[in-house]
Amino acid sequence: MSVINAYTELSGSIDAEVLLDERLAKRTSYRIGGPAALLVVAHSYGALQRTLEVLRREGVEWVILGRGSNVLVSDNGYDGCVILLDDEFSRMTVQRDECTIVAGAAVSLSRVVNEAMKASLSGLEFCIGIPGTLGGAISMDAGTRHEWIGPLVRDFVVLRPGEGLHRYEGGEIEWGYRRTSIPTSEIILEATIELKAGDRDQITSDMEERLRRRREAQPLSKPSCGSVFRNPPDRSAGLLIKSCELAGAEQGAAQISPEHANFIVNRGGASAVDVVTLIQRAHDAVLDRYGIDLTCEVKLLGF
Repeated sequence: MSVINAYTELSGSIDAEVLLDERLAKRTSYRIGGPAALLVVAHSYGALQRTLEVLRREGVEWVILGRGSNVLVSDNGYDGCVILLDDEFSRMTVQRDECTIVAGAAVSLSRVVNEAMKASLSGLEFCIGIPGTLGGAISMDAGTRHEWIGPLVRDFVVLRPGEGLHRYEGGEIEWGYRRTSIPTSEIILEATIELKAGDRDQITSDMEERLRRRREAQPLSKPSCGSVFRNPPDRSAGLLIKSCELAGAEQGAAQISPEHANFIVNRGGASAVDVVTLIQRAHDAVLDRYGIDLTCEVKLLGF
């Protein structure tokens, strides 16, 4: 594996920013993590395709990172290449007559939600306040425990490394709570979201109420990655952890939130080890007391 060879070949030759040893803490919502050996911000499809070709030839592992809202990066960083999408993948078109929004994978989910509201298009209200990009939201079928974005996806385009572009119809994919059947090796580039005409005032009111409840129930003032565990069927992971008397538990500068025990927050200077220790502690406590094996939904990078 030669990161230096990849850096030398890509730097200045493609439509992208190419950086060595870029600290990832500033690129994740946790504000935690060491450096990526190589980081590429691809501004175009051509730059992305060329980057993948070089990385494959040099034997460098890679991962796509959106806004890092569901990722915990190791304190030692990641010895491969982190790829971010920008520019060409940040375009969005609202087709009000067709009740659709066509957006690139790098568009923030909050922007898609806001544009839907402005166009009086209903269906995305449940996504208000959810961080991250559209691509990330689709890849994990983001939403609440009862409503997911997947069923709203009419179609989407992926890049199959080494093969090329492929378009999926939404109905080809199995969508579920925090899961999809989209192959993890494929890179989501663009999607069409199908909504329905609605009343703008009602949409706005619904969003405001949902956001109010989210702000009251979740510790949004401190860095975190959102919910740590998936809710088991008919149970709340947060309440299970709280019942084990772990709300407020601390490890270094990380803390299981007293406000919502399914959140682990960074109070300032927390390490990835601090967070992982609390994740394991919460998981083991719930398993010991209830026999429930909680599934962690945080993506670990560099561990």
